[in-house]
Amino acid sequence: MNKNIFQPAEILLPKDADMEKWAVIACDQFTSDQAYWDRVREKAGDAPSTIHLILPEAELGSAGEAAHIAQINRTMQDYMEQGVFAAYPESYVYVERTLENGTIRKGLIGKLDLDAYDYRPGSTSAIRATEKTVTERIPPRQRVRRNAPIELPHILMLCDDHEKKLIEPVAAKKDRMQKLYDFDLMEDGGHIRGWLVADEDARAFDAALAEYCAHVAEKYEGLPGVPMVFAVGDGNHSLATAKSCYEELKAAHPGEDLSNHPARWALVELENIHDEAQVFEPIHRVIVNTEPEKLLAALQDYCAPEGYEVKWYSGEACGTVTLDPARSELAVGVLQGFLDNYLKENPGEIDYIHDDDALIALAKQDKAIGFLLPAMEKSQLFRGVIRDGALPRKTFSMGHSREKRYYLEGRKIR
Repeated sequence: MNKNIFQPAEILLPKDADMEKWAVIACDQFTSDQAYWDRVREKAGDAPSTIHLILPEAELGSAGEAAHIAQINRTMQDYMEQGVFAAYPESYVYVERTLENGTIRKGLIGKLDLDAYDYRPGSTSAIRATEKTVTERIPPRQRVRRNAPIELPHILMLCDDHEKKLIEPVAAKKDRMQKLYDFDLMEDGGHIRGWLVADEDARAFDAALAEYCAHVAEKYEGLPGVPMVFAVGDGNHSLATAKSCYEELKAAHPGEDLSNHPARWALVELENIHDEAQVFEPIHRVIVNTEPEKLLAALQDYCAPEGYEVKWYSGEACGTVTLDPARSELAVGVLQGFLDNYLKENPGEIDYIHDDDALIALAKQDKAIGFLLPAMEKSQLFRGVIRDGALPRKTFSMGHSREKRYYLEGRKIR
Protein backbone atom coordinates (compact mmCIF):
# COMPACT_ATOMS: atom_id res chain seq x y z
CA MET A 1 0.00 0.00 0.00
CA ASN A 2 1.15 3.54 -0.78
CA LYS A 3 2.31 5.13 2.46
CA ASN A 4 1.73 8.61 1.02
CA ILE A 5 -2.04 8.45 0.47
CA PHE A 6 -2.59 10.82 3.44
CA GLN A 7 -0.11 13.64 4.00
CA PRO A 8 0.42 16.94 5.81
CA ALA A 9 -0.80 19.98 3.91
CA GLU A 10 -0.52 23.75 3.87
CA ILE A 11 -3.61 24.35 5.97
CA LEU A 12 -5.43 27.68 5.98
CA LEU A 13 -7.23 29.07 9.04
CA PRO A 14 -8.64 32.56 9.61
CA LYS A 15 -6.33 34.83 11.62
CA ASP A 16 -8.62 37.05 13.65
CA ALA A 17 -12.14 35.88 12.83
CA ASP A 18 -14.97 35.26 15.25
CA MET A 19 -14.70 31.47 14.99
CA GLU A 20 -18.32 30.80 15.90
CA LYS A 21 -19.35 32.93 12.93
CA TRP A 22 -16.64 31.40 10.74
CA ALA A 23 -17.52 27.70 11.04
CA VAL A 24 -20.65 26.44 9.25
CA ILE A 25 -22.08 22.93 9.06
CA ALA A 26 -21.74 20.72 5.95
CA CYS A 27 -23.71 21.98 2.96
CA ASP A 28 -25.65 18.70 2.57
CA GLN A 29 -27.41 19.09 5.93
CA PHE A 30 -30.84 20.67 6.52
CA THR A 31 -31.64 20.45 2.82
CA SER A 32 -35.37 20.94 3.52
CA ASP A 33 -34.89 23.65 6.12
CA GLN A 34 -34.08 26.95 4.43
CA ALA A 35 -34.77 28.69 7.74
CA TYR A 36 -31.66 27.03 9.19
CA TRP A 37 -29.47 28.58 6.50
CA ASP A 38 -31.22 31.93 6.82
CA ARG A 39 -30.34 31.95 10.53
CA VAL A 40 -26.72 31.08 9.75
CA ARG A 41 -26.45 34.00 7.32
CA GLU A 42 -28.03 36.34 9.82
CA LYS A 43 -25.59 35.26 12.55
CA ALA A 44 -22.56 35.61 10.28
CA GLY A 45 -23.57 38.95 8.81
CA ASP A 46 -20.68 40.55 6.94
CA ALA A 47 -18.02 38.92 9.12
CA PRO A 48 -15.57 36.43 7.56
CA SER A 49 -17.50 33.16 7.44
CA THR A 50 -17.56 29.94 5.48
CA ILE A 51 -21.25 30.60 4.76
CA HIS A 52 -19.92 33.06 2.17
CA LEU A 53 -17.69 30.32 0.68
CA ILE A 54 -20.15 27.45 0.23
CA LEU A 55 -23.45 26.75 -1.52
CA PRO A 56 -25.93 24.91 0.71
CA GLU A 57 -27.66 22.08 -1.11
CA ALA A 58 -30.95 23.57 0.02
CA GLU A 59 -30.22 26.30 -2.55
CA LEU A 60 -29.02 24.12 -5.44
CA GLY A 61 -31.00 24.69 -8.62
CA SER A 62 -32.16 28.16 -7.65
CA ALA A 63 -32.50 30.83 -10.31
CA GLY A 64 -29.48 32.67 -8.98
CA GLU A 65 -27.22 29.63 -8.59
CA ALA A 66 -24.64 30.63 -11.25
CA ALA A 67 -24.32 34.16 -9.87
CA HIS A 68 -24.05 32.77 -6.33
CA ILE A 69 -21.22 30.42 -7.33
CA ALA A 70 -19.35 33.26 -9.04
CA GLN A 71 -19.75 35.34 -5.88
CA ILE A 72 -18.40 32.45 -3.77
CA ASN A 73 -15.28 32.24 -5.92
CA ARG A 74 -14.76 36.02 -5.76
CA THR A 75 -15.13 35.98 -1.98
CA MET A 76 -12.56 33.20 -1.70
CA GLN A 77 -10.14 35.28 -3.74
CA ASP A 78 -10.93 38.40 -1.70
CA TYR A 79 -10.25 36.57 1.57
CA MET A 80 -6.88 35.41 0.24
CA GLU A 81 -5.90 38.88 -1.00
CA GLN A 82 -7.11 40.62 2.17
CA GLY A 83 -4.99 38.38 4.40
CA VAL A 84 -7.90 36.69 6.15
CA PHE A 85 -5.98 33.40 6.30
CA ALA A 86 -2.90 32.25 8.16
CA ALA A 87 -1.08 29.37 6.47
CA TYR A 88 0.43 26.40 8.31
CA PRO A 89 2.72 24.57 5.88
CA GLU A 90 3.38 20.81 6.01
CA SER A 91 1.02 20.32 8.92
CA TYR A 92 -1.87 18.30 10.22
CA VAL A 93 -4.53 19.56 12.63
CA TYR A 94 -5.60 17.31 15.48
CA VAL A 95 -9.30 17.90 16.23
CA GLU A 96 -11.53 17.12 19.20
CA ARG A 97 -15.27 17.53 18.70
CA THR A 98 -17.50 17.41 21.77
CA LEU A 99 -20.83 15.88 20.77
CA GLU A 100 -24.31 16.36 22.19
CA ASN A 101 -23.94 13.38 24.56
CA GLY A 102 -20.65 14.72 25.95
CA THR A 103 -18.34 12.26 24.19
CA ILE A 104 -15.32 13.56 22.30
CA ARG A 105 -14.71 12.47 18.71
CA LYS A 106 -11.06 12.64 17.66
CA GLY A 107 -9.75 13.31 14.15
CA LEU A 108 -6.75 14.44 12.14
CA ILE A 109 -6.95 16.92 9.23
CA GLY A 110 -4.64 16.24 6.29
CA LYS A 111 -4.71 15.89 2.51
CA LEU A 112 -5.80 12.70 0.75
CA ASP A 113 -4.35 11.43 -2.54
CA LEU A 114 -7.16 11.34 -5.12
CA ASP A 115 -5.06 9.03 -7.30
CA ALA A 116 -5.58 6.39 -4.59
CA TYR A 117 -9.37 6.87 -4.46
CA ASP A 118 -12.00 5.39 -6.76
CA TYR A 119 -15.72 5.63 -6.05
CA ARG A 120 -16.81 3.43 -8.96
CA PRO A 121 -18.45 0.02 -8.33
CA GLY A 122 -15.92 -2.80 -8.10
CA SER A 123 -13.11 -0.49 -7.02
CA THR A 124 -9.96 -2.09 -5.59
CA SER A 125 -8.28 1.22 -4.72
CA ALA A 126 -6.70 1.93 -1.33
CA ILE A 127 -9.48 4.46 -0.60
CA ARG A 128 -13.11 3.55 -1.35
CA ALA A 129 -16.65 4.75 -0.91
CA THR A 130 -18.74 2.94 1.69
CA GLU A 131 -22.00 3.47 -0.21
CA LYS A 132 -22.90 3.75 -3.87
CA THR A 133 -22.08 7.13 -5.35
CA VAL A 134 -25.00 8.77 -7.16
CA THR A 135 -23.18 10.26 -10.13
CA GLU A 136 -26.04 12.69 -10.83
CA ARG A 137 -25.15 14.47 -7.60
CA ILE A 138 -21.60 15.29 -8.79
CA PRO A 139 -22.14 17.94 -11.55
CA PRO A 140 -23.81 20.54 -9.27
CA ARG A 141 -20.87 20.24 -6.90
CA GLN A 142 -18.41 20.48 -9.78
CA ARG A 143 -19.87 23.85 -10.69
CA VAL A 144 -18.89 25.10 -7.23
CA ARG A 145 -15.41 23.55 -7.11
CA ARG A 146 -14.28 23.91 -10.74
CA ASN A 147 -13.10 27.54 -10.49
CA ALA A 148 -12.66 27.76 -6.72
CA PRO A 149 -9.17 28.81 -5.56
CA ILE A 150 -9.53 27.04 -2.20
CA GLU A 151 -11.38 24.06 -0.75
CA LEU A 152 -13.10 23.70 2.61
CA PRO A 153 -13.78 20.10 3.57
CA HIS A 154 -16.63 18.39 5.36
CA ILE A 155 -15.33 14.94 4.36
CA LEU A 156 -14.81 12.36 7.11
CA MET A 157 -12.51 9.43 6.32
CA LEU A 158 -12.36 6.27 8.41
CA CYS A 159 -9.56 3.90 9.31
CA ASP A 160 -10.05 0.45 10.84
CA ASP A 161 -7.40 0.89 13.52
CA HIS A 162 -8.25 -1.65 16.25
CA GLU A 163 -4.92 -1.11 17.99
CA LYS A 164 -5.25 2.69 17.92
CA LYS A 165 -1.78 3.34 16.53
CA LEU A 166 -2.59 6.34 14.31
CA ILE A 167 -4.72 9.13 15.80
CA GLU A 168 -4.64 8.23 19.48
CA PRO A 169 -0.83 8.69 19.87
CA VAL A 170 -1.25 12.19 18.41
CA ALA A 171 -3.98 12.91 20.95
CA ALA A 172 -1.66 11.85 23.79
CA LYS A 173 0.77 14.65 22.84
CA LYS A 174 -1.74 17.49 22.40
CA ASP A 175 -0.75 19.34 25.60
CA ARG A 176 2.63 20.23 24.13
CA MET A 177 1.22 21.29 20.76
CA GLN A 178 0.06 24.76 19.67
CA LYS A 179 -3.68 25.15 20.15
CA LEU A 180 -5.23 26.72 17.05
CA TYR A 181 -8.86 27.11 18.09
CA ASP A 182 -11.25 26.33 20.95
CA PHE A 183 -14.89 27.45 20.61
CA ASP A 184 -18.59 26.56 20.53
CA LEU A 185 -20.07 25.75 17.13
CA MET A 186 -23.17 27.67 16.10
CA GLU A 187 -26.65 26.14 15.96
CA ASP A 188 -26.07 23.62 18.76
CA GLY A 189 -23.15 21.95 16.99
CA GLY A 190 -21.25 21.25 20.19
CA HIS A 191 -17.68 22.33 20.94
CA ILE A 192 -14.50 21.98 18.88
CA ARG A 193 -10.78 22.32 19.61
CA GLY A 194 -7.82 21.99 17.29
CA TRP A 195 -4.03 21.68 17.69
CA LEU A 196 -1.23 22.09 15.17
CA VAL A 197 0.62 18.85 14.37
CA ALA A 198 3.90 19.71 12.68
CA ASP A 199 7.61 18.88 12.50
CA GLU A 200 8.56 15.81 14.59
CA ASP A 201 4.94 15.11 15.57
CA ALA A 202 3.87 15.07 11.92
CA ARG A 203 6.81 12.83 11.02
CA ALA A 204 5.91 10.44 13.83
CA PHE A 205 2.39 10.12 12.46
CA ASP A 206 3.75 9.60 8.93
CA ALA A 207 5.91 6.73 10.20
CA ALA A 208 2.97 5.16 12.03
CA LEU A 209 0.82 5.45 8.89
CA ALA A 210 3.52 3.85 6.74
CA GLU A 211 3.70 0.93 9.17
CA TYR A 212 -0.10 0.66 9.25
CA CYS A 213 -0.33 0.59 5.45
CA ALA A 214 2.41 -2.02 5.17
CA HIS A 215 0.43 -4.48 7.30
CA VAL A 216 -3.19 -3.52 6.59
CA ALA A 217 -3.79 -6.57 4.38
CA GLU A 218 -3.11 -8.86 7.33
CA LYS A 219 -6.34 -7.65 8.97
CA TYR A 220 -8.45 -9.21 6.24
CA GLU A 221 -6.68 -12.50 5.45
CA GLY A 222 -9.08 -15.11 4.11
CA LEU A 223 -11.69 -12.50 3.15
CA PRO A 224 -12.63 -12.38 -0.56
CA GLY A 225 -11.70 -9.08 -2.15
CA VAL A 226 -8.78 -6.65 -2.16
CA PRO A 227 -7.97 -4.96 1.19
CA MET A 228 -8.21 -1.18 1.51
CA VAL A 229 -6.70 1.44 3.82
CA PHE A 230 -9.41 4.09 4.26
CA ALA A 231 -13.17 4.27 3.71
CA VAL A 232 -15.29 7.37 3.21
CA GLY A 233 -17.47 7.85 6.27
CA ASP A 234 -19.22 11.07 5.26
CA GLY A 235 -19.02 13.50 2.35
CA ASN A 236 -18.53 10.86 -0.34
CA HIS A 237 -20.11 12.99 -3.06
CA SER A 238 -17.88 15.93 -2.17
CA LEU A 239 -14.82 13.68 -2.42
CA ALA A 240 -16.12 12.24 -5.70
CA THR A 241 -16.45 15.82 -6.95
CA ALA A 242 -12.82 16.56 -6.08
CA LYS A 243 -11.83 13.40 -7.94
CA SER A 244 -13.94 14.34 -10.98
CA CYS A 245 -12.46 17.84 -11.15
CA TYR A 246 -8.95 16.38 -10.92
CA GLU A 247 -9.74 13.94 -13.74
CA GLU A 248 -11.07 16.85 -15.83
CA LEU A 249 -7.79 18.69 -15.26
CA LYS A 250 -5.75 15.68 -16.37
CA ALA A 251 -7.89 15.23 -19.48
CA ALA A 252 -7.37 18.90 -20.39
CA HIS A 253 -3.57 18.59 -20.05
CA PRO A 254 -2.61 15.29 -21.70
CA GLY A 255 1.02 14.32 -21.27
CA GLU A 256 1.67 16.84 -18.49
CA ASP A 257 3.00 15.73 -15.14
CA LEU A 258 0.36 16.80 -12.63
CA SER A 259 1.66 14.65 -9.78
CA ASN A 260 2.46 17.76 -7.72
CA HIS A 261 -0.63 19.76 -8.68
CA PRO A 262 -2.68 20.80 -5.63
CA ALA A 263 -5.87 19.47 -7.28
CA ARG A 264 -4.49 15.94 -6.90
CA TRP A 265 -5.31 16.15 -3.20
CA ALA A 266 -8.38 16.79 -1.08
CA LEU A 267 -8.42 18.01 2.51
CA VAL A 268 -10.25 15.59 4.82
CA GLU A 269 -10.60 14.64 8.47
CA LEU A 270 -9.39 11.13 9.28
CA GLU A 271 -11.13 9.32 12.14
CA ASN A 272 -10.90 5.86 13.66
CA ILE A 273 -14.06 3.75 13.60
CA HIS A 274 -12.92 2.27 16.92
CA ASP A 275 -13.02 5.67 18.64
CA GLU A 276 -15.45 5.34 21.55
CA ALA A 277 -17.38 8.39 20.30
CA GLN A 278 -18.07 6.78 16.92
CA VAL A 279 -21.57 5.34 17.00
CA PHE A 280 -23.00 3.47 14.02
CA GLU A 281 -26.77 3.52 14.23
CA PRO A 282 -28.86 1.10 12.14
CA ILE A 283 -31.35 2.34 9.55
CA HIS A 284 -34.45 0.14 9.44
CA ARG A 285 -36.72 -0.72 6.50
CA VAL A 286 -40.48 -0.44 6.24
CA ILE A 287 -42.42 -1.48 3.12
CA VAL A 288 -45.91 -0.06 2.62
CA ASN A 289 -48.67 -0.78 0.08
CA THR A 290 -47.49 -4.35 -0.17
CA GLU A 291 -48.68 -7.88 0.73
CA PRO A 292 -46.73 -8.77 3.89
CA GLU A 293 -47.45 -12.51 3.83
CA LYS A 294 -46.37 -12.82 0.20
CA LEU A 295 -43.23 -10.81 0.89
CA LEU A 296 -42.30 -12.98 3.88
CA ALA A 297 -42.84 -16.14 1.84
CA ALA A 298 -40.53 -14.86 -0.90
CA LEU A 299 -37.92 -13.86 1.69
CA GLN A 300 -37.49 -17.51 2.69
CA ASP A 301 -35.19 -18.01 -0.32
CA TYR A 302 -32.77 -15.58 1.37
CA CYS A 303 -32.86 -17.37 4.72
CA ALA A 304 -30.74 -20.11 6.28
CA PRO A 305 -30.84 -22.27 9.45
CA GLU A 306 -28.13 -20.07 10.96
CA GLY A 307 -27.24 -16.48 10.17
CA TYR A 308 -28.40 -12.91 10.83
CA GLU A 309 -31.54 -12.74 12.96
CA VAL A 310 -33.82 -9.86 11.97
CA LYS A 311 -37.13 -9.07 13.64
CA TRP A 312 -40.15 -8.17 11.51
CA TYR A 313 -43.41 -6.39 12.41
CA SER A 314 -46.68 -6.28 10.46
CA GLY A 315 -49.89 -5.05 12.01
CA GLU A 316 -50.12 -6.74 15.40
CA ALA A 317 -47.95 -9.67 14.29
CA CYS A 318 -44.20 -10.01 14.64
CA GLY A 319 -41.56 -12.65 14.14
CA THR A 320 -37.92 -13.30 13.28
CA VAL A 321 -36.22 -14.31 10.04
CA THR A 322 -32.68 -15.72 9.85
CA LEU A 323 -30.93 -14.27 6.80
CA ASP A 324 -28.28 -16.24 4.92
CA PRO A 325 -24.76 -14.91 5.74
CA ALA A 326 -23.39 -16.47 2.55
CA ARG A 327 -25.13 -13.68 0.60
CA SER A 328 -23.43 -10.72 2.29
CA GLU A 329 -21.13 -9.68 5.12
CA LEU A 330 -24.04 -7.67 6.58
CA ALA A 331 -27.68 -8.39 7.44
CA VAL A 332 -28.71 -5.20 5.65
CA GLY A 333 -26.90 -6.41 2.53
CA VAL A 334 -29.02 -9.59 2.40
CA LEU A 335 -32.29 -7.79 3.16
CA GLN A 336 -31.72 -4.88 0.77
CA GLY A 337 -30.70 -7.26 -2.02
CA PHE A 338 -33.95 -9.17 -1.55
CA LEU A 339 -36.10 -6.04 -1.37
CA ASP A 340 -34.54 -4.55 -4.50
CA ASN A 341 -35.36 -7.69 -6.47
CA TYR A 342 -38.79 -8.26 -4.92
CA LEU A 343 -40.06 -4.71 -5.44
CA LYS A 344 -39.14 -4.81 -9.14
CA GLU A 345 -41.89 -7.40 -9.66
CA ASN A 346 -44.30 -6.71 -6.78
CA PRO A 347 -46.17 -3.73 -5.34
CA GLY A 348 -44.70 -1.79 -2.45
CA GLU A 349 -42.68 1.28 -1.52
CA ILE A 350 -39.70 1.22 0.82
CA ASP A 351 -38.78 3.83 3.40
CA TYR A 352 -35.77 4.12 5.69
CA ILE A 353 -36.41 4.69 9.40
CA HIS A 354 -33.89 5.48 12.14
CA ASP A 355 -35.99 5.04 15.28
CA ASP A 356 -37.11 1.61 16.56
CA ASP A 357 -40.47 2.79 17.88
CA ALA A 358 -41.21 4.74 14.70
CA LEU A 359 -40.53 1.61 12.63
CA ILE A 360 -42.89 -0.51 14.73
CA ALA A 361 -45.60 2.17 14.58
CA LEU A 362 -45.36 2.48 10.79
CA ALA A 363 -45.51 -1.31 10.40
CA LYS A 364 -48.90 -1.34 12.18
CA GLN A 365 -50.66 0.32 9.25
CA ASP A 366 -52.56 -1.78 6.73
CA LYS A 367 -50.47 -3.50 4.02
CA ALA A 368 -47.16 -2.70 5.72
CA ILE A 369 -44.23 -4.67 7.09
CA GLY A 370 -41.15 -3.40 8.88
CA PHE A 371 -37.73 -4.95 9.51
CA LEU A 372 -35.76 -3.95 12.59
CA LEU A 373 -32.12 -4.29 11.60
CA PRO A 374 -29.32 -4.90 14.11
CA ALA A 375 -26.62 -2.32 14.66
CA MET A 376 -23.60 -2.95 12.48
CA GLU A 377 -20.47 -3.91 14.36
CA LYS A 378 -17.66 -1.49 13.60
CA SER A 379 -15.37 -4.23 12.29
CA GLN A 380 -18.02 -5.16 9.72
CA LEU A 381 -17.75 -1.88 7.82
CA PHE A 382 -14.39 -2.49 6.16
CA ARG A 383 -15.05 -6.20 5.79
CA GLY A 384 -18.37 -5.48 4.09
CA VAL A 385 -16.88 -3.03 1.57
CA ILE A 386 -13.92 -5.33 0.81
CA ARG A 387 -16.11 -8.38 0.28
CA ASP A 388 -19.29 -6.92 -1.23
CA GLY A 389 -18.16 -3.61 -2.71
CA ALA A 390 -20.07 -0.43 -1.82
CA LEU A 391 -22.61 -1.15 0.89
CA PRO A 392 -26.37 -0.89 0.30
CA ARG A 393 -27.77 2.62 0.50
CA LYS A 394 -28.83 3.70 3.97
CA THR A 395 -26.74 0.99 5.65
CA PHE A 396 -25.90 3.01 8.75
CA SER A 397 -25.88 6.50 10.20
CA MET A 398 -22.86 8.18 11.78
CA GLY A 399 -24.27 10.49 14.41
CA HIS A 400 -26.99 13.12 14.18
CA SER A 401 -27.30 15.98 11.71
CA ARG A 402 -25.78 18.60 14.03
CA GLU A 403 -22.80 16.31 14.66
CA LYS A 404 -21.69 16.42 11.02
CA ARG A 405 -18.46 18.19 10.21
CA TYR A 406 -18.35 21.99 10.11
CA TYR A 407 -16.29 23.89 7.53
CA LEU A 408 -13.26 25.26 9.31
CA GLU A 409 -9.84 24.53 7.74
CA GLY A 410 -9.05 25.27 4.09
CA ARG A 411 -6.40 24.58 1.44
CA LYS A 412 -5.41 26.12 -1.90
CA ILE A 413 -6.36 23.95 -4.89
CA ARG A 414 -5.22 26.22 -7.75
